[in-house]
Amino acid sequence: MNIATPKFGVGASALRKEDPKLVRGEGAFTDDIRAEGEVRGFVLRSPHAAARFVINDLDAARASDGVHLVLTAGDVAHLGPVVCQTPLKQPDGTRHALKHTPLLCDGEVRHVGDAVAFIVADTLAQAQDASELIDIDWEFCEAHTNLATALDEGSSLVWPDLGTNQAFLYRVGDAGTTDAAFSQADHVTTITFVNNRLVSNYMETRACLAEWDASEGKFTLTLGSQGVHGIRRTLAKDVFGMDLENFRVITRDVGGGFGTKSFNYREYPLSLEAARQLGRPVKWVSDRTEHFLADAHGRDHQVTASLAMDEDGRISGLKIDILANMGGYLSQFGPYVPTFGASMATGVYDIENLDFKLRGVYTHTTPVDAYRGAGRPEAAFLIERLIDAAAREIGIPVAELRRRNFIHPDRFPYHTPGDRTYDVGEFDGHMTRALENADAAGFPDRVEEAASRGKLRGLGTSVYIEACAFAGSEPARLTLDADGGITLYIGTQTNGQGHATAYSQFVADKIGIGFEKITVRQGDTNELAKGGGTGGSRSIPLGGVSVSAASGVLAEKMKKLAADELEASAADIELVDGAARIVGTDRVISYADIARAAKSDDDRTADADVVQDEATYPNGTHICEIEIDPDTGTVEIVRYTIVDDFGMTVNPVLLLGQVHGGVVQGIGQCLSEGVVYSEDGQLLTASFMDYAVPRADDMPFFDFETRNVPSTTNAMGIKGAGEAGTIGACPAVMNALVDALDRARGVRHIEMPATPQRVWEALNG
Repeated sequence: MNIATPKFGVGASALRKEDPKLVRGEGAFTDDIRAEGEVRGFVLRSPHAAARFVINDLDAARASDGVHLVLTAGDVAHLGPVVCQTPLKQPDGTRHALKHTPLLCDGEVRHVGDAVAFIVADTLAQAQDASELIDIDWEFCEAHTNLATALDEGSSLVWPDLGTNQAFLYRVGDAGTTDAAFSQADHVTTITFVNNRLVSNYMETRACLAEWDASEGKFTLTLGSQGVHGIRRTLAKDVFGMDLENFRVITRDVGGGFGTKSFNYREYPLSLEAARQLGRPVKWVSDRTEHFLADAHGRDHQVTASLAMDEDGRISGLKIDILANMGGYLSQFGPYVPTFGASMATGVYDIENLDFKLRGVYTHTTPVDAYRGAGRPEAAFLIERLIDAAAREIGIPVAELRRRNFIHPDRFPYHTPGDRTYDVGEFDGHMTRALENADAAGFPDRVEEAASRGKLRGLGTSVYIEACAFAGSEPARLTLDADGGITLYIGTQTNGQGHATAYSQFVADKIGIGFEKITVRQGDTNELAKGGGTGGSRSIPLGGVSVSAASGVLAEKMKKLAADELEASAADIELVDGAARIVGTDRVISYADIARAAKSDDDRTADADVVQDEATYPNGTHICEIEIDPDTGTVEIVRYTIVDDFGMTVNPVLLLGQVHGGVVQGIGQCLSEGVVYSEDGQLLTASFMDYAVPRADDMPFFDFETRNVPSTTNAMGIKGAGEAGTIGACPAVMNALVDALDRARGVRHIEMPATPQRVWEALNG
């Protein structure tokens, strides 16, 4: 195929084409969208974590100035709940009970922030004022928020009808062979830790605008999401019991998602139902405190893990026992997240015997679901902290212990005890390169230099692997427009990653055309029949491959049309700079003229839906060097080195941004972020005054490079990169911190977040 390579094709460091609009303030986020006659919705939320209640009077609220509607549980009883879509098969073959999230609570609440009523008024202030006029009698119940004791006899129950706080039991591996390996082990290392609960804190809080067309009997919902088709499907099927055709879901610009905007939340159907009852558009916008209280949280595991080794430090078995906090209800994908981590439990290591036990647990807290990495950061943290602890106990350098147990390149494809099949990997290669880049050999000298200033130094490594871009596909459609531009329709959803830029690079690679002539359309169920949305680092590995394939098909159609017009052979046509040209001549035809020459829409349209049969497995090494001020417990990251294997790089600039953002979120979990509940279930970290996200001046310069081994499961060798930074960061930072504490005081354990107070206490007993 004769196509001139464009300046901004795949592999080029093209700058984001989305940014000029955003920096000029011309974005179209949900709250920017206005509808004629819109009114505002407000959710009255429970101030108690565990309570029964009776609503005595609504008359005053309904008569309040500007109020149009007050909904309680009875008013939405004809609608379904927000359902958990991921029931699990337990070891005995049964499916566990599913405790879905009600649209509005009917006489009992199960966490602070649970929804009690929905008020609609002309203004938000009027709706809030009216909510204070609702007369409610509360009967307080004993709340239980402590995950570690939630299954103890006598603990107060979130769901008394279950007779337990255990939501489900999940097992992976072979307990018998693992027990045998442990019985013959020369050394066993055991660690216990908490993988702390997090709040995603995207810049744009959730919001929606709900509209009802009575003449058509159809809803339109505009919201910030990570994929319109999934939300449309669950609204239609699970909540309203209506056909998909009765729902149009639209997403414009989105200010961050991190997994937490993937789900259907109760405010969306409440707003839709209110719009239907009122015949007016209803807008709901979350404030930041509501985000802390009501949006799904992440992580929150209590973990005990043990590693069995022979006298040479070779691993023979791995035992894991996890309590995973589900909160007061099972969120949409909640049970799937920790079980997903089970499949990655052995990490990059050749471990034959695994016994993995997971118990999902109800507590009187906000439900837990996917947050950047969704199970894979938890898995990587577990195995990398355990490897580090084992190396310290048996006296083998941490890099050497890893080398002895890495899956060797000649073992691929490698089937893990967690039932994953890794296609390729050269783990020692990127670890060795990262150690060189981090100047690990010179670290002892830096320890001495820091000591001369009264500071403590630590060096930590993590070597991670994750699964993403799972089996499946993401269809793409391209059209040659009348003006000679190209429009792409695809069902993923950008949340700030730069999809318009990356997808345009695939188009430009096959069809010589400037970026400004390529339009990327996402986020409207009326424009596409289906789409998988964005999550699990799937957009570029799956969507990009289909875009590339569709671009190739459209290029051939354009060349054929051009050849007919120029009276030449299609094999002699090249596409470059927005025109088709006979190679070696000055005879050209513009793309606009090619579009006019098309005899049907099919002549200027191309579809592709490239199916991938297996996940991809990005992997890499993170090395963190920290310095502690022992007088204050303050931790400073002084050096951070990354060597990643992403298979193939589409855009180095976008990739760097993805990795930086992920690492910062991982560092935040390690050093500052953490959800705290009181004993009676009050959320003590419900604002930025109490929940400490990292700031720019907390971050070091990141030394980043790739050492790519192309994936064999992806048609273009791409592995995915959106979550990798978060997955690699936590164990690297905490291993560095423990290294410093161990050198100074023999301390080998500290919980996240390792705040200055916790570090000072660890150093001072």
